[in-house]
Amino acid sequence: MRPLVCAIILLLSLSGNGWAREPGGVTVQVLTKSTLSWDGSQLPHYPRGMPEITILKITIPPGVELPLHQHPVINAGVLLKGQLTVVSEDHKTMRLKAGDPIVEVVGKWHYGKNDGGEPAEILVFYAGTKGHPITIER
Repeated sequence: MRPLVCAIILLLSLSGNGWAREPGGVTVQVLTKSTLSWDGSQLPHYPRGMPEITILKITIPPGVELPLHQHPVINAGVLLKGQLTVVSEDHKTMRLKAGDPIVEVVGKWHYGKNDGGEPAEILVFYAGTKGHPITIER
């Protein structure tokens, strides 16, 4: 898993530099770049404190609905496999298929559900603060 994380970080840093040509045939595709979450809300400022990055690969079996929860920190992910539906407490909905990015809502109650026929795998990056939770369940 570490080589994959290093490759992702390298690709993200290359895309941020605006290189016109990548060395050795490397290509960079920006999946998302936003100041808004998927429901159109403005992302909050980063909190003060010691930064802590958390990267999770989450697998949700077919037919499983996650509990209602919220994230107090900015996070974004990419659905690697399957399909996933994300629903906010005010019933806004986003449907993801493999390869789709998501910039999650911050401080808003929501849940995800896999209404597909195969496990949904999502890789999520959280920009948190050391000692503070990245997810809170209701």
